[in-house]
Amino acid sequence: MTLIKSISGIRGTIGGKAGESLTPVDVVKFAAAFGTWVKNTTDNPRIVIGRDARISGEMVSNLVVATLQGLGIDVVDLGLSTTPTVEIAVTLEKAGGGIILTASHNPLQWNALKLLNDKGEFITAENGAEVLEIAEKEAFEFAEVHHLGAYSKAEGYIEKHIEMVLDLPLVDVEAIKAANFRIAIDCVNSTGGIALPKLLAALGVDQVKEFYCEPTGHFPHNPEPLPENLRQFSQELQSGAFDLGIVVDPDVDRLVFMKEDGESFGEEYTLVAIADYVLKATGGGNTVSNLSSTRALRDVTEKLGGQYTSAAVGEVNVVTEMKAQNAIIGGEGNGGVIYPELHYGRDALVGIALFLSHLAKFGKSISFLRSTYPSYFISKNKIELTPDVDVDLILEKIADKYKKHPVNTIDGVKIDFDQEWVHLRKSNTEPIIRIYSESPSLATADHLANKIISDIREIITDEN
Repeated sequence: MTLIKSISGIRGTIGGKAGESLTPVDVVKFAAAFGTWVKNTTDNPRIVIGRDARISGEMVSNLVVATLQGLGIDVVDLGLSTTPTVEIAVTLEKAGGGIILTASHNPLQWNALKLLNDKGEFITAENGAEVLEIAEKEAFEFAEVHHLGAYSKAEGYIEKHIEMVLDLPLVDVEAIKAANFRIAIDCVNSTGGIALPKLLAALGVDQVKEFYCEPTGHFPHNPEPLPENLRQFSQELQSGAFDLGIVVDPDVDRLVFMKEDGESFGEEYTLVAIADYVLKATGGGNTVSNLSSTRALRDVTEKLGGQYTSAAVGEVNVVTEMKAQNAIIGGEGNGGVIYPELHYGRDALVGIALFLSHLAKFGKSISFLRSTYPSYFISKNKIELTPDVDVDLILEKIADKYKKHPVNTIDGVKIDFDQEWVHLRKSNTEPIIRIYSESPSLATADHLANKIISDIREIITDEN
């Protein structure tokens, strides 16, 4: 059983002993800590909640609602919803914060409390540390009976979200209608099954084949939208009956496209393609993605006269850098698209609308569209170390070894070469260094990762 307490929230597996997994005791403790933080930092003790469809969601939601009411906080419950919809609702409801009950791409035994500030954005590292301290000290005090919080259900927020997407100037509903797309969707039996059919209908897409769109929470496959988890869906597309496939994760903040032949468009290229469309439509601009995302975004951005900046891994870090750089679009290479014109959060719904607008105006196949972008391959590896190894020292020595190359140390160590890069990040929970490398050749990306692993082993040997 697992319980991970981090600055962005609490995540764990359901069941087991308190303090060791996500039990009702832990849910109440951290909901109380966050509720207390909201009361301490805002003038509006009101919190919006929503959840994905995983089978533990109703239980966790009931615990969170009762805890917040017990603190004297009013709760606005969206029920089954998406992460970006909850983010939007926080601002529309003028709430002091939000809680999304979702473990995102993790399997069904997991759940989590993701924490939002009054802007509907994930809380900062500093804020998260404050919440963890409140939880550790159990520094919360509950309201007396006459001052309990109110509870209300808010219907129709997914529809409001869709209306806001359709109102965006770069979403071209008429072009999408005229394209007469045939689309297959896989919503992994979660809340994407509620949102995507409504969005596509609103965009004028009449030919939609739904796979796993019943929000039962019984995921038919590993819910992370990676090619190895989408083999059956890929086979459906190979029939030639569809122009493209769309896949989302359980809370609908990650977006992946499949080509008409069943091959993956590439989760890294979700953001690249949408950014290309936005940049061309607006005459260029700045973009941001995290250090482990493909350099194709930089290529596209600079080609159109903009400036690309990389941020530390994590949505809150990307958002912070986007604001600093006045970026018109950004996100993460895992299929996470952040479009500030709507809000500062990864949002598959706005990503779909912008991508379909792009593809409709492009006028050719999704495969041809993919071929217009620089082609890179990312190799993902890790090296497991013994607990006595000084990981920070290893990273320091790797940075020094490659100091003749551009080195970025805002999040681990990233080294840029001519057309390649390698990024080393240490795990916060176990003695592991994760190693991501990218090159126009997969063999070269693998070779680069193996070279860094060899360097690490040599450093460990020299230290001993």
